[in-house]
Amino acid sequence: MKIKIDIDAGIQEEEIIIRCQELTPEIAKMQSVLSEVLNRKANIAFYKGDTRIYLPVEEILFFETESDGIRAHTADDCFEIKYRLYELEELLPRYFMRVSKSTILNTKRIFSIDRNLYASSTVTFRHTHKQVFVSRHYYKMLIEKLDEVRNSN
Repeated sequence: MKIKIDIDAGIQEEEIIIRCQELTPEIAKMQSVLSEVLNRKANIAFYKGDTRIYLPVEEILFFETESDGIRAHTADDCFEIKYRLYELEELLPRYFMRVSKSTILNTKRIFSIDRNLYASSTVTFRHTHKQVFVSRHYYKMLIEKLDEVRNSN
């Protein structure tokens, strides 16, 4: 087995490609270990008042800027976090993406998108009343990301 690294300063996002004749248990294990390492960095502390709460980041629907800081929203709750949105963009797994100046959302939790050609589109989530607005600037990128996330599963 060869390991090769190509350095290209012009790429937008790093990518790991495994080329093989067949998916052997060893290759599946490598994929699993790589995924675990890449997702491990999203170790975010959530707060409710003075209480520190530990949640899997997969439970978060979206992060949103509010007047007094950044909030992380689950289907039925809301938590404070001590990061800025630009810091979260670096920490979160690839299936999270910024969809407006004040919001980052979990693309895996999207139920529907109500497109509006003249204003923000509306994203809804399953089993909750919460929704997020996607600015026109980010709409096309969101659709591309959804296609990418759906095709990678």
